[in-house]
Amino acid sequence: MDKIVIQGGRRLKGTVRVSGAKNAALPALLASILAEGWNEFENIPQLRDILTTCRLLEKLGLAVEPPTKSGLPYRVSANGMKSYTATYDLVRTMRASVLVMGPLLARLKKAKVSLPGGCAIGARPINLHLKAFEQMGAKIEIQEGYVVARAKKLHGARIHFDTVTVTGTENVMMAAALAE
Repeated sequence: MDKIVIQGGRRLKGTVRVSGAKNAALPALLASILAEGWNEFENIPQLRDILTTCRLLEKLGLAVEPPTKSGLPYRVSANGMKSYTATYDLVRTMRASVLVMGPLLARLKKAKVSLPGGCAIGARPINLHLKAFEQMGAKIEIQEGYVVARAKKLHGARIHFDTVTVTGTENVMMAAALAE
């Protein structure tokens, strides 16, 4: 393992710019579905998955204003959200798009999300997400390649995942944000 060894009695000083992390930025952007009004996100990396997430948000009817120059934030508003369907054309390209389900279910009480794709490192089923949503009061069906989730209201629940799922945890936490 590489390491840095610092010797001597000199004080370290200065600044380091830490780049944004895609795996933190994706759920943060999708969480903007949960509330009306503008949300601002700084230090978002300029990657294909970020652009795909922005296109997905726009397809749902959210307003997305990417930064016009370096250092400015992404701005996202859910005021005009009109759809609860995340279509195959976008979801297939990025497995993390399944993270749209929790916020849609929480805010609109329904979500229709294409079965995900985009995972080059093996199967990552979403059954744990779906089981947790059911524990929170959602009804789940698979219809023609889409997961359809509906809930009159979501309620809190004690969720225990059988295996570690970071994405499942993020998805359920966003759904729980507006649950009773």
